[in-house]
Amino acid sequence: MTPHVAPLDLAVIAAYLVLTLGVGLAVSRRAKTAEDYFLGARNLPAPAVMLSIVATETSALTVISVPGIAARGDFSFLQLAFGYLVGRLAVAAWLLPGYFRGSQQTAYQRLQERFGPGTRQALSATFLVTRFLADGVRIFAGAIPLALVTGWDIGGSIVVMGVVTVLYTFVGGLKAVVWADVLQLAVYVAGGAVALVIALQLAGDAGGVWQRAAEAGKLTLFDFGFAGSGIGFVGGLVGGAMLSAASHGTDHIVVQRLLATRSLRDARIALVGSGVLVILQFALFLAVGTALWAAGQAPAGMPGDELFPRFVIAHLPAGLAGLLIAGILAAAMSTISSSISALASSLTNDLYATWRPLATAAQLLRAGRAFSLLWGVLLTAAALGFHALAAGRDTPVVVLALMLVLVFAARLAALPGLAWLAPLGALSFVWYVPLGTALTVGVAALSALRSRPA
Repeated sequence: MTPHVAPLDLAVIAAYLVLTLGVGLAVSRRAKTAEDYFLGARNLPAPAVMLSIVATETSALTVISVPGIAARGDFSFLQLAFGYLVGRLAVAAWLLPGYFRGSQQTAYQRLQERFGPGTRQALSATFLVTRFLADGVRIFAGAIPLALVTGWDIGGSIVVMGVVTVLYTFVGGLKAVVWADVLQLAVYVAGGAVALVIALQLAGDAGGVWQRAAEAGKLTLFDFGFAGSGIGFVGGLVGGAMLSAASHGTDHIVVQRLLATRSLRDARIALVGSGVLVILQFALFLAVGTALWAAGQAPAGMPGDELFPRFVIAHLPAGLAGLLIAGILAAAMSTISSSISALASSLTNDLYATWRPLATAAQLLRAGRAFSLLWGVLLTAAALGFHALAAGRDTPVVVLALMLVLVFAARLAALPGLAWLAPLGALSFVWYVPLGTALTVGVAALSALRSRPA
């Protein structure tokens, strides 16, 4: 499809790309060490880090999929965000102090003190693989609205986002990434607010919209059922808390930012504050989806991930449509830049530096920059691969990013002798982390028993 796009919209998108690149480059400074490059000289203010965390974890999936979830369902998805806050409170209380003992470079360096360098390297390698695959999906999701508004194919959109983001990330390191995130968060939240206002205008009286939505059950927030395929209160609270504890307590993409703050107190403020902001952000985009439903902008035959982008194209005036698309791009580009920086940091400090213990500060910095460029290319390639994989599917990309393994479980269950995998394929994604944690702890416990001396 080649949409009719006003030149002003394309100009707004182009201006956003240039502005983001300019902000990223303007705040960068000449790094002298890998620590300067990957941790911003440990001098980043808590508010900036807080906003950067929200921008990083949001990606384009929230902007694209969450309105579609609300348009098709209700507000129960917000239960997950409450769990996110609980998990962050736990991390702030129990995990963060350990990261601020000494001068740690990555989330996995702490493990070396207790379990040795092999454990550190193994977990760093696990992070590299899983983050690479997960963010490949997220980058692909961010390319969808750009393709819709410009008429480009999704592959070309992925390449455009990748090139612009790699430029400022490669030059400025984490400091450029964080301040670009601040700008990007402001852009896509403003875009969401504008979309909500316009959707409510299309639907009629705002008060009447919410009354109709309440009568239709679309404002339901808490679901105390225990159905395995939905987001119940227990699943949202437990699964959300464990997911947030894992991503914000052990995943280097967030821990890297916390280590870049000026103190443990600043890191706690940034982490817990980001949990509150995420709840508000989810509520905003769920409200957008409800308003789209009330305005008749959620036809049954349209994939949920296309509802919001197509509404932007069809109903927003020239200039504002470009702002909304720029907001979605902002979320996607934040994910790309954050992933590049975190992946390069872990590869440099956890693997390269341990393999070359005599490397100088200058050599580590050069390696870090080279790895940043490498990961930018690889993430772009992964997004192109997921585009090919997801073609023709109607699974919301926000779920696809979390359920890739269990998607294959559902398919394998159709094969002879593998029907026992069917319950896994039907399990709600909120239970993936609790299930994975139970398996990990179980395997570790069995290994510990076997390794005991007779």
